[in-house]
Amino acid sequence: MQLRYAFRLYPDSGQRTALAKAFGCARVVFNDAVRARQDARAAGDAFPAAGELSKKLITEAKQTDARAWLGEVSSVVLQQSLRDAEAAYKNFFASLRGERKGTKMGAPRFKSRKDNRQSIRFTANARWSITGSGRLNLPKIGAVKVTWSRPLPARPSSVTVIKDAAGRYFASFVIDTDPAADAARMPDTDQSIGIDLGLTHFAVLSDGTKIDSPRFLRRAEKKLKRAQRELSRKQKGSKNREKARLKVARAHAQVVDARREFHHQLSTKLIRDNQAIGVEDLAVKGLARTRLAKSVHDAGWAQFVHMLEYKAVRYGRTLVKIGRFTPTSQVCSKCGAKDGPKPLHIRTWTCAACGAVHDRDHNAAINVKTAAGLAVSACGAPVRPGLVPAQREETGSRGFPPETCAA
Repeated sequence: MQLRYAFRLYPDSGQRTALAKAFGCARVVFNDAVRARQDARAAGDAFPAAGELSKKLITEAKQTDARAWLGEVSSVVLQQSLRDAEAAYKNFFASLRGERKGTKMGAPRFKSRKDNRQSIRFTANARWSITGSGRLNLPKIGAVKVTWSRPLPARPSSVTVIKDAAGRYFASFVIDTDPAADAARMPDTDQSIGIDLGLTHFAVLSDGTKIDSPRFLRRAEKKLKRAQRELSRKQKGSKNREKARLKVARAHAQVVDARREFHHQLSTKLIRDNQAIGVEDLAVKGLARTRLAKSVHDAGWAQFVHMLEYKAVRYGRTLVKIGRFTPTSQVCSKCGAKDGPKPLHIRTWTCAACGAVHDRDHNAAINVKTAAGLAVSACGAPVRPGLVPAQREETGSRGFPPETCAA
C-alpha cells in the first residue's frame, strides 16, 4: 500500500524565495486551468483536454511577456498543478453523479495568494534527490535542510513540499510499503479488543482499560484566547497583524500536532497488541452540531479510527466497524437484556434482569466486541471477519521507533 512520510524542512532565505515563486506559479497555472474551463462552459464549447491546456497554459504562455516568469520554476511543478485541476474536476463530476462517497463537492475555485496553505509536487522525472549529507535537492530551489525523524523504508515515488498556516515547511514523500517487511515488524497475537470512544475517557477497552482524554484544545484555550484577542486588535494589512496571525496559527498547530501524536501512539499500540479490533461507526458530524461540539472535535475520533483502518490493512490486522445505531449502552453484557436508553450523567447501572452492576463505558466496550463478532465462540475460538480496506491518507512523521524501520 502507499503511505506518506512527512518531514520538517528548514529552507534558508534564498530557498524560501524560490519556494514562494514555485507556489505562485503553480497557483497561477491552476487558476488559468479553472478559468479556461469556465470560459468553455460559458461559450457552450467542450472542455479543453489536458494536453491542449498544457500546451496553451505552460508551453505557449512561457513565450509571452505576461507569463515569461513561469520559466523560473520547474516545469514538473506546473504540470502537476494542471493534474490537480483535472483531478478536482473529476471528483466534482463524480460527486454530481453520485459515484463519489461523502458530502457533495463543489466546483473547483480559484486559489488565492492569501491562502494559508501552499504546496507543490515533484515527481520522479523532476530529478529531485536526497544528497549524501541528508539534504533534499529540489530543481531550481537547491539543497534544503531536512530533519529526518526516521529513515525512509523505500525509495519515494514523489515528494510534495508544503507550507502550512504557521509558516512551517514540510516534505511529504509517497512510499510503496513492503508487505513482507510490515508483517515481520508486527508480532503475532491472538488477542481481540472492543473499543468504546467517549469524552469522559477518550477510549475504554473491553478488558477494562480506560484511556484518559488529553483534551489538548481545552488545555490550550487560555493561550489561544490571548493570541486571538491580540490579533483582533491589530490593523488589517499591517506587519504586526501578520505577526499576530502567525502566533495564533502556531498555537493551533501545537494542538493539532499533539493530538495527532497521541492518536498515532495509541492506534499503533492497539494494532500491535491485538489481532482484531471492534469500534463503533460514530456520527461525528451529527454530534458536532450539539452542545458537545467543541469536545467532540477536540477528541478527534474520526482521525483516530482512520489511523486504525490503514494500520490494520498494512499490518494484516482486522478492524470491524459496528453500526452507529447498535444499542451498546442499553444492553447488559452479561445476560443480553436490553435495559433502555440512559442519560449521559448515569455512569453505572444495574441490570434489572440479572442484577449485574455495570460501568457504562466498560459494558459498551464489551458489547462493541460482541457485536463485531470478536467474542469467543462456543468452540473457544475467536471469530475474525475479513479485512476492511482503508483509504490512502497521509501518515504522521512518527509511529514505530526509528530503529525498527528498514534503512
